Amino acid sequence: MRRYVKRFPGYHCGLFGGTREPNSRYFDVVERPMFGSKSLLLYMAGLTLEGSQFDTHQYDTKMNELLGPGDGEEFFTSYDEVYDSFDAMGLQENLLRGIYAYGFEKPSAIQQRGIVPFCKGLDVIQQAQSGTGKTSTFCSGVLQQLDYNIVECQALVLAPTRELAQQIEKVMRALGDYLGVKVHACVRGTSVCEDQRILSNGVHVVVGTPGRVFDMLRRQSLRPDYIKMFVLDEADEMLSRGFKDQIYDIFQLLPPKIQVGVFSATVPPEALEITRKFMNKPVRILVKRDELTLEGIKQFYVNVDKEEWKLETLCNLYETLAITQSVIFVNTRRKVDWPTDKMRSHDHTVSTTHGDNDQNTRDIIMREFSSGSSHVLITTDLLARGIDVQQVSLVINYDLPTQPENYLHRIGRSGRFGRKGVAINFVKKDDERMLFDIQKFYNVVGAPS
Repeated sequence: MRRYVKRFPGYHCGLFGGTREPNSRYFDVVERPMFGSKSLLLYMAGLTLEGSQFDTHQYDTKMNELLGPGDGEEFFTSYDEVYDSFDAMGLQENLLRGIYAYGFEKPSAIQQRGIVPFCKGLDVIQQAQSGTGKTSTFCSGVLQQLDYNIVECQALVLAPTRELAQQIEKVMRALGDYLGVKVHACVRGTSVCEDQRILSNGVHVVVGTPGRVFDMLRRQSLRPDYIKMFVLDEADEMLSRGFKDQIYDIFQLLPPKIQVGVFSATVPPEALEITRKFMNKPVRILVKRDELTLEGIKQFYVNVDKEEWKLETLCNLYETLAITQSVIFVNTRRKVDWPTDKMRSHDHTVSTTHGDNDQNTRDIIMREFSSGSSHVLITTDLLARGIDVQQVSLVINYDLPTQPENYLHRIGRSGRFGRKGVAINFVKKDDERMLFDIQKFYNVVGAPS
């Protein structure tokens, strides 16, 4: 049996088990039985569901209000310059050496627009899709402005998870290799005494999670006197209710005149509204909600009638497809074990991690996966923002995320920095509303032809 699914903007050509009719806007999808179920491997396409929980009109109205003038005065600063090469940005020679040594040749879209305004000391709000060079954008801006004759903390970078903070530390250290930059990650799960010792010896940049950084500031082990740059990565998460109070507490301890950089793949209106309270006429580089797609990542969903059929469907996919490395997302810690046991019984090398793992175990697991010793990583949203493994070609949402915004972070683990990737979503009947919300959020629902 054959069905045709309409192609919508933001999704690329290419099929699993299907062909396309010449010059057609429709894609041929083959319906094939999967262990007794008639699952469909489909392109993400429009569903005609009622009662969606995501209100696009309310979201866009709020964004337009925030992006407009506040109290009769324009809040944002205009900055339209685009630089086609790193050499044209006026960066220090040794920073350029670090950028090219890291493997960059031509700046990505966010790097073309985002590095220079930050280097000029301007407050910035920058939204960039996962895997497009966002981290290296603010790292370059920080490294360009440091005074390397003063071995004091001059830049503070905050991230929501330990893994992401350590990843930023590695990028900062690599790009600043020829500058002699001293960087330290202050994160929970490591020795407080060791943090205090390193900070007392002097560093240029501290990258950390809010809890440990606030503790170091409170103990006066981290002195804020010389801090002139404050960066929030994954700002939507950092400015959510879970971290918002900690961010305020930290900000109150910093010097009054400080440059602020806010970076994220998604910047919802709630996060944007908070930035008005501590930013000074920032340069705004934002992507509209309906333009938030990841080029090069083909996105599919599989209809799975019952929860228990997901395991067999998963194993069938891995037996059918040639996959280098992949990440499988589930919604609960308890669920991590089910697909893990099943895949190991089929001789797949699988690593797992979730919030119950101690920090040392998580470090070992990530090193194992990054080195290629393990080809499959099964995890919760804990690592939706902290995995940067270039070889990941496939992301499977075993469970759909509970929030539409998290979808982009998850699938962005594949297709890093322009590489090709695939995202496959398992969808039960009661998941269809969330699938519809995701499609509305990223504007991939088309009108009937």
